[in-house]
Amino acid sequence: MHIVCAACDTTNRIPPEKKLSDAKCGRCGMAVYEHAPIELGEANFFNYIEKNDLPIIVDFWADWCGPCNAMAPAFRSVAQDSEGLLFAKVDTQASQQIATEAGIRSLPTLIFFHKGEEIDRVSGALRESQIKQWIMQCISKL
Repeated sequence: MHIVCAACDTTNRIPPEKKLSDAKCGRCGMAVYEHAPIELGEANFFNYIEKNDLPIIVDFWADWCGPCNAMAPAFRSVAQDSEGLLFAKVDTQASQQIATEAGIRSLPTLIFFHKGEEIDRVSGALRESQIKQWIMQCISKL
């Protein structure tokens, strides 16, 4: 399995018998798997989305967006409780090109990616239970 280090953008091969939470980056030594959303931007978005073998749930948000701020704690909570999934956030104000290329038209928007492909998306603020239910629906499509 390949996981891109969020700290240095190096792609790491993780043996299947190794526990994800124990995996360290071969280049920088940081943990390659986090139970928290990581920040993605222009410099690392496409590498992270395309080179990870694990599914990635990306929250496209903006600081000025009330529903985005209301949903953020639920998104963090789901990330903490989800093993084998990667979570990320993209600030659409700071990364306008990514938001344009992803076709973001409303905030917040969650997109479920797997091996570089968009599997599904949902727009609007969701509660924790709704995020979990949507993720399960996405996983069933893999």
